[in-house]
Amino acid sequence: MLKLYNTLTRRVQAFRPIEKGKVRLYSCGPTVYDHTHLGHMRAYIAVDILRRTLKYLSYEVNHVMNITDVGHLRGDRDMGEDKLESAAKKKAKTAWEIAREYEEEFFTVMDGLNIKRPGTLCRATEYIEPMIELVKVLEKKGFTYRTSDGIYFDTSKMPDYNGLSKLPLEELKEGARVEVNDEKKNPTDFALWKFTPKGEDRQMEWASPWAKKSFPGWHIECSAMSRKHLGDRIDIHTGGVDHIHVHHTNERAQNWASTGHRVVNWWVHNEFLMVEGKKMSKSLGNFLIASDIEKKGFVPLSIRYLFLTVQYRRRTNFTWKSLAAAQTGLGKLQDQVLKLEGESVETLAGKKFEKRFAQALEDDLNLTEALAIGWEVLKSKLSDGEKHRLLISFDRVLGLDLGHKKKLEVSQEVVVLANRREEARQKQDWKQADMLRDKLKKLGFEIEDHAEGYRLKKK
Repeated sequence: MLKLYNTLTRRVQAFRPIEKGKVRLYSCGPTVYDHTHLGHMRAYIAVDILRRTLKYLSYEVNHVMNITDVGHLRGDRDMGEDKLESAAKKKAKTAWEIAREYEEEFFTVMDGLNIKRPGTLCRATEYIEPMIELVKVLEKKGFTYRTSDGIYFDTSKMPDYNGLSKLPLEELKEGARVEVNDEKKNPTDFALWKFTPKGEDRQMEWASPWAKKSFPGWHIECSAMSRKHLGDRIDIHTGGVDHIHVHHTNERAQNWASTGHRVVNWWVHNEFLMVEGKKMSKSLGNFLIASDIEKKGFVPLSIRYLFLTVQYRRRTNFTWKSLAAAQTGLGKLQDQVLKLEGESVETLAGKKFEKRFAQALEDDLNLTEALAIGWEVLKSKLSDGEKHRLLISFDRVLGLDLGHKKKLEVSQEVVVLANRREEARQKQDWKQADMLRDKLKKLGFEIEDHAEGYRLKKK
């Protein structure tokens, strides 16, 4: 039986869906105002593994994910400029152009990581009416009040408001005071619907029952879209741990207030990603996007392999060394599976491997163990045909393109030499750098130096 950690209860629990054999899964998608970064990759690989696992275990999965293309303000507490509007001004484009540009980039990156598309994709800008209707329900039930800048949810009327975060209410209030709004009744109250400030022209705004020019709050979007497609009883809601204390706490409050019951049964969150031991940020220069990784000669699936080696609830420290090791492991695994030939058969020993693989998945998505079992199969005394059958079956979850007749374009030797040359260049050891460049040429690669690092090219 599948067991999953539930953030709501802080326990690993036996998973029982609302409807036998079927799972209603909702994932918090990206806010499409900037590049897709390494943290996104980690988060959505985790979601993909969950979905693939559910299917591997014979569940029918209805997977819905949103695209936030409006309403996510710079401050999560409903203050500041809309992230889409802000990016549009900086790049002299429309907010709609920004949203489509980065949405397209997001899915290009996801495709490279072999992440399957959700069955239903919801853009917030296409669900304005369902959001308005949900706010009207909350208004009718007495959970809202009006200020000069919007319609707010009164969190004092929500029993167990901090039930998901588990933080003392005073700590949640302290966090809310970072951005002060004197019109709020309670520091933790949040905007359901925002009014366009007087004298300001937004590109994304709509008429509503409360104002001629207005737009949705960030939290109302997910509640409206998830329930539009999955109903008022949802099995699993995914997201990053950064969503727990504000976004998902507020979603949960809206859901309970409008229905009178719990809507989401399992809240599943992936942990943070560190880069070389530090929090990823632009100011530290370690904000990594797909092109940064490709410039170093790594293929996208090496990132997937790396994240399979760390449990989704564990904080991950990304290093170039660990990615190099992952690319080596991926290349060896792909190459060895390609060499397997013979008739596909089933034996008792093979079935034991299948059982162990399934048990690893059922143990709160223990992909570290599942991947290790795949390597055990390769080293076992099973016939090549049975090894091939098992590994192709396991790859339904691993998603590493095993058995496809393609190989990595950059060898581990090339990656190591290029990294060593970059280190020599940073130390201004030009003799060593030139020597390593010559070695790379002999292996068929040119290396181009850039301010942000280097780029490998085949000769």
